[in-house]
Amino acid sequence: MTPAPTRIATLDVIRGVAVMGILAANIAAFGFPEFAYMTPASMGSPSTPDLIAWTATFIVIDGKMRGLFSFLFGASMLLVIDRASANGDDPATIHLRRMAWLFVFGVAHLYLLWWGDILAHYALVGAIAYMFARLPVRWLIGLGLACIAVQTLELGTLTAYAFDLHAAAHKAGATARTIANWQSLADQFGQPSPAAVARELAIGRGTWRDLVAWRWTHAVGPITFLTVGGPETLGFMLLGMAGLRSGFLTGDWSRQRYIAIAVAGIAIGWVGYAGIVAFDIGHGFDARYVALSWLALATPLRPLTIMGYAAAIIVLARPGGWLTTRVSAAGRMAFSNYLGTTMICTTIFYGYGLGLYGELSRAQLYLVVVPIWLLMLAWSKPWLDWFRYGPLEWLWRSLSRFAWQPMRGSPSAASRSGCCE
Repeated sequence: MTPAPTRIATLDVIRGVAVMGILAANIAAFGFPEFAYMTPASMGSPSTPDLIAWTATFIVIDGKMRGLFSFLFGASMLLVIDRASANGDDPATIHLRRMAWLFVFGVAHLYLLWWGDILAHYALVGAIAYMFARLPVRWLIGLGLACIAVQTLELGTLTAYAFDLHAAAHKAGATARTIANWQSLADQFGQPSPAAVARELAIGRGTWRDLVAWRWTHAVGPITFLTVGGPETLGFMLLGMAGLRSGFLTGDWSRQRYIAIAVAGIAIGWVGYAGIVAFDIGHGFDARYVALSWLALATPLRPLTIMGYAAAIIVLARPGGWLTTRVSAAGRMAFSNYLGTTMICTTIFYGYGLGLYGELSRAQLYLVVVPIWLLMLAWSKPWLDWFRYGPLEWLWRSLSRFAWQPMRGSPSAASRSGCCE
């Protein structure tokens, strides 16, 4: 069992980096149609700044921040379960109630605000992950890696289907249905038709009601996404549990081991992702090769890269330093900051707000990211100096316990609270 009488500082700092990094990964999904997320060539030949922005994001950020956040979710989930057991509560009831409310938040986020929600997915996978919470470290690692292998195989099969469908659609005598099926798949992987581009831009520039109606009929639902991305997310959560139990995520290992993991993980990951970038560019961002790159090739590189990032953050974080303290506070309020970025970005880009959807270049989107990062760093610590929890963390905690939790309190009181609420 892993007791949690106090907050574990390393978890907060890593979570803070992850929630800030997720914004940098998601900004293209806020400012552009969904098909533009994977490639800078979806709406025409990319400029040099746009190509550089996409390349840097793909190599350094994309998938790694989500994976890092999934690691932390698994570790934090284990802390809550262990703390419930230590307090004499039923851990299954506590955990599943939390996941149920997280699912409610996620579904509301998905359909009312933004199609890219991850919370409902985490709730479903988190409920499944509970079954593995008592396993020893070696089993958690083995099963986590097995889940990622299953995900790689599943996505490799989908990639093979893309190549087969392309061949069938470009055969002499191909049926209209086959051609349409290929174009629908190509739309998803960054090779949309002009009609699809115009349609998606019009939707994003429409009213809030129009967007809700579109998401209700077109957004990938939580159950569907579970079948597509569930194995990898579960694998990351199990590895996060193993990271907590082994002491890796709590900073208990030697500095030399962390440095070795950071250097090896990041070097191998970045070199591999740079190769994928060259592969995509060399094939002109053809939808088949974009699918191959994002699905089959990138997936097995992520775990080692994420471990490297976690180790690097632990090594570089300076306890008590100004930046470390601010990032840690942002991590303690990750739920509020995650949903807060959605509200800010959808207001900036969608038609019911400033209407900048599709108006900025990919490189210009990062001019939006930096001020929001500064806002996260600016508000999180002062808030926690006065209150025990972030606003949404407090609401989630209160709903999960069927009782309003005390909100006001000293920093020391907050430090004794659970790490992930």
